[in-house]
Amino acid sequence: MNRTFRAPAAAAAAALTATTLSACGGDGGGESGGLLAQIESGQVTLGTKYDQPGLGLRESDDSMTGLDVDVLTYVVNSIADDRGWEHPEITWRETPSAQRETLIQNGEVAAIGATYSINASRAEAVSFGGPYLLTHQALLVRADETDISGLDDLDGRILCSVTGSTPAQKVKDALPGVQLQEYDTYSSCVEALRNGNVDALTTDATILGGYAAQSPGDFEIVELEQDGQPFTNEHYGIGVMKDDNEAVDAINQALQNMYSDGSFQEFVDKNIEGGVGVSEDTPGDLSFL
Repeated sequence: MNRTFRAPAAAAAAALTATTLSACGGDGGGESGGLLAQIESGQVTLGTKYDQPGLGLRESDDSMTGLDVDVLTYVVNSIADDRGWEHPEITWRETPSAQRETLIQNGEVAAIGATYSINASRAEAVSFGGPYLLTHQALLVRADETDISGLDDLDGRILCSVTGSTPAQKVKDALPGVQLQEYDTYSSCVEALRNGNVDALTTDATILGGYAAQSPGDFEIVELEQDGQPFTNEHYGIGVMKDDNEAVDAINQALQNMYSDGSFQEFVDKNIEGGVGVSEDTPGDLSFL
């Protein structure tokens, strides 16, 4: 399979100034109630990534930028508008992949939107609003790499991904000869790739596009296919407390509003250069599970 993307130019993301940040958490849903109760109270704690450019990034001035940040902000404000409430003050909480379900179950966040692919295992632990975005698994390689152009070229190579995510294991299942190297964050994988300690990084094309844009000319994105089809379909959702069906319904209505008024495309255009790897999805349709 040939490479289909070049590293795009860095996308400028506008800072969201009407938020507060919390690196170590704030009042959790366990004390303040679920998502709807927190929105009504005027204070809501939301989880996202802090190290994914274009999706969820904590900037040097402590503002939050990215597509997931914009989607979550839109959702809570839309829910408030539909119920005649004031827009809540948002406290952001960093939610690494391996901790997402635990943070929701413990009530430390009311909802998480953090490149959170919906799958059957996760859906046993938390409930999901969405999906709101469809993407596919891909590879990030160094720009001077000439020997990796598809899935089979990874056999015997060192492949990096993040603890608690599923992409690397999917490749390992398809190619048992792949050597897995896992880090806590994708940014650590990017540095390992830059330094030649791993041969490729695998995760969703949306995530890889952000890192490629952050370092123009250093990396390339390689599509992954199997039998002529995308290697995986990744449906991003918003996680909430298990069986909070009222919150799920409210999120799905907000996502429909987001599509209908054109906000989603605005968020994509602002955050994802060229819209790499991004397609709209169907909120409420979990038939893929």
